[in-house]
Amino acid sequence: MAQQHLDPTAAPVPAEALAGYLRAQATEFLRALRQHRETGAGTAASEGSAEAARALRRAARRISASLHTFQPVLDPEWSETMRPELAWVSGTLALEHAYAARLEQLLLALHRLSGAAPLPVPARAVGTHPPATPDPAAPADGTPSAARHTTAPGTAPKAPASGATGPAPVHASAADGPPAVTAAGTAPADPAPAAGTAPGRAVAADDGLRGASRRAAATASVAAPARAGTRTAARATGGATAQATRAAGVSAPGAVGAPDRGNLTVGAAKAGALLDRQLTLARTRAHSTALQALGSSRFHGIADKVAVLASEVPLTPAAADTDLRPLAEAARERLVDAVAALPLLTAGSPYNAAALIHGLSPDPSPHPQDAPWHQVRLLLRLHRYAREVLLATTGQAPPADTRLLGAGEALDRHRDASEAAGAAAQAARTPRIAPATAYALGVLHADQRHEVEAARYAFQRCWQKEAIGMP
Repeated sequence: MAQQHLDPTAAPVPAEALAGYLRAQATEFLRALRQHRETGAGTAASEGSAEAARALRRAARRISASLHTFQPVLDPEWSETMRPELAWVSGTLALEHAYAARLEQLLLALHRLSGAAPLPVPARAVGTHPPATPDPAAPADGTPSAARHTTAPGTAPKAPASGATGPAPVHASAADGPPAVTAAGTAPADPAPAAGTAPGRAVAADDGLRGASRRAAATASVAAPARAGTRTAARATGGATAQATRAAGVSAPGAVGAPDRGNLTVGAAKAGALLDRQLTLARTRAHSTALQALGSSRFHGIADKVAVLASEVPLTPAAADTDLRPLAEAARERLVDAVAALPLLTAGSPYNAAALIHGLSPDPSPHPQDAPWHQVRLLLRLHRYAREVLLATTGQAPPADTRLLGAGEALDRHRDASEAAGAAAQAARTPRIAPATAYALGVLHADQRHEVEAARYAFQRCWQKEAIGMP
């Protein structure tokens, strides 16, 4: 990147601009803290609480970065005490969001790698009545049939013998429940006694959905062995299972003829369940840690110091005659030197063979290539916040630099993919997991490392465009 030197004709930026910037960020910190307490700190799913936590993190990061960049014009003892405390607040509040985003990224990658779209299957609520189905034995005018009886599979319906005496058959009205089905999947037109019962006796339909489910399941269990391997038995079993499932109030999986592409393979599904269990547990612990931190005496001490900062900034006696531009320029030069040390030529190639070194190492620490890129990300953030301080003297919001924003987004993607790959590798080290699960986690780890390389390439393109565009 081309070096950009200070313009000697530009007006110097006094330390009072830094004091006004710090007061504004301290006010934003206190406002976010009040909003977090009003929305309820114990509600993890509260959108207002999550937004307040993000505002707290933004204000803490900007105050801490300004104390680091413009340390010569601030009280050294006060700034050295505040910086690690603000970093602790920002890091503690960021853990819960980081675990949630990491889990979402890994699950989406699993669905993408398995070739299935994560489409939810609509299911009817348990206990609801199924929709009315047409009566196959009813006349065309819609008049309900007189009775519904169960016919034994493999037997033809017989009419009662002439002159036979016996109690009249008990009929079930159409309002008692869905009709029972025979082996052919349809209700008989003529009533007939069931096999194994006395002549003239019929099985009455039970009231409600439970009786319909029991009758359908019994029909399926008898019809399937009797006609195994035939199309009629398959239709009977499928029809009875579907009716039993509808009677229970849920949708049967795979009931539709088309294959369900929302289902993962066995290894990917187990890998997703393992990641969900581990990262959800980590997120829950991070949430508890954040709540404990916000209620601790340490955080209350930091909030008191930030409240004092909102009204009084401890500047040094020599700050009145100090220009802030050289300090901001030093932050930019540190960023340029760190970027120059990056292997941008390697990042511009489609394949990074050096990334395979120590790829199978048992050490769960981050990849050795990632640390310089993470450092560049932090230095880029310091440079952006220093620009905000210099532009705060105009009294307007600083203009957004799309090139710096693009480079920052690429480095954020790099950080997220690197941590997601580490989470997949850590899950693969779980003892006694199935080979298919370990294979799916290995493929997921490789996919996230490819995302790391893509983010490095995107940053390299952004940085080169910024260098060419400067005079």
